[in-house]
Amino acid sequence: MRILVTGGAGFIGSTLVDRLLADGHEVTAVDDLSGGDRANLTAAAQSPRFALHEMDIRDPALTGLAAEFRPEVICHLAAQISVRKSVADPVHDARLNVEGTASVLTAAHHGGTRKVVFASSVAVYGRPSVIPVPGDAATDPRSPYAASKLSAETYLATFRALYGIEYTTLVLSNVYGPRQSPQGEAGVVAIFTDALLNGTPTVVYGDGTQTRDYVFVEDVVDGFARACGQAGDGRRFNLGTGVETTDRALHSLVAAAAGAPDTPDSAPARLGDLPAMAVDPAPAFEGLGWRPGTDLAAGLKVTVDWARARHATP
Repeated sequence: MRILVTGGAGFIGSTLVDRLLADGHEVTAVDDLSGGDRANLTAAAQSPRFALHEMDIRDPALTGLAAEFRPEVICHLAAQISVRKSVADPVHDARLNVEGTASVLTAAHHGGTRKVVFASSVAVYGRPSVIPVPGDAATDPRSPYAASKLSAETYLATFRALYGIEYTTLVLSNVYGPRQSPQGEAGVVAIFTDALLNGTPTVVYGDGTQTRDYVFVEDVVDGFARACGQAGDGRRFNLGTGVETTDRALHSLVAAAAGAPDTPDSAPARLGDLPAMAVDPAPAFEGLGWRPGTDLAAGLKVTVDWARARHATP
């Protein structure tokens, strides 16, 4: 297939590009490189079936690119991903995540695209009453970021009704793995890993009992690859493990993988942080034929080994 990946130079996007190329597809990546890194695509750039276009997804030129490339599927991962930045500047968040998604869907229409696979977020569920959160749980966005992701999901359904463009929405829990940046708020595994390898202080907020559902990036891109086919048309699936891991336990696991002291500093809980989150991935088992296959300790070892090799490179 011909597949276009937005945010293709990012942590998840570049890993997806590698997977799609390995599967034999022809892949075009679009990324403005504001958060992605061209170096993530070093291996992909060696393939004659790959091209990178440095472009904002809101650029009208995206429609021309899609009309020329004629992607059968678009995997839409480009986004503003910081909850705190969305609160500080909701207009900017909406421009990137809502206007950007409308632009991608318009390009899909003009490019004759059969399907869009969209990366959504557990943020759309707000403060869930049941954990793990079922895929049919009510949405309750509590930040502009969550609202923009939910709005994008509505746009998917709208373009399906207007033009017959199929979609699958993948709600991602806390994704971790190689290529994740330690900068920002979302990548706590990368933050812990970078600090522990550098011998700098780490911080656990609150009493350390806050939980999250950590899913390995290779498992996530397997879900995207499966959704590129006919499976899951018109549906939303949670991609996670359903397993809660506390912040304190995560620190211990990363420290063990890094061979570093498990002695984080403590800080007051951060305003607005959820006390617990995990998602129920069971519907994806049947709907996509997908299962998370990587144990957390094993995934952390791969992640830390990658980060250590990167640190050792001059």
